[in-house]
Amino acid sequence: MRRVVVVGGPGSGKSTLAAAIGARTGLPVIHLDRHHWRPGWVKPDKPEWLRRVEAFTGAETWVIDGNYGSALDLTFARADTVVWLDLPSWLCLWRIVRRGVQHWGKVRPDMAEGCPEQLDWKFLAYTATFRGAPRQRIVDRLPGFAGTIVRIRRPRDVERFLRSL
Repeated sequence: MRRVVVVGGPGSGKSTLAAAIGARTGLPVIHLDRHHWRPGWVKPDKPEWLRRVEAFTGAETWVIDGNYGSALDLTFARADTVVWLDLPSWLCLWRIVRRGVQHWGKVRPDMAEGCPEQLDWKFLAYTATFRGAPRQRIVDRLPGFAGTIVRIRRPRDVERFLRSL
């Protein structure tokens, strides 16, 4: 494993797992959320965003977490390993609510400056329905991926995976 992309729904633990993989392997960790958002939760324009992702993925080693649709092709094309957190929606929703309460109004370490934690119905609805079209975007890319795919369906499998590193 030299270039790892961690994907999954909101609240699945992508950032936490990416940090743990980085700590165990010494690979540099790139949280896409930190680089995507501008202060006040402002999105970058798409060409600028794709240039940034190309720069990240051009490095020899990395762990990238995030599954922005526009970035998936770039991260999958350079990755040698995909770790897919395919956890139940109810668990992801619970984690989103817990995270929102725990970090309310503060900027998480994996998030861009000027983007304090918030909860809204739109994000909760997206999380609840992630197993539909958003998840399918990941599924559709997996058959063409030539590297190793690690699919994690239960939280206890995360520790098992980390012990294998």
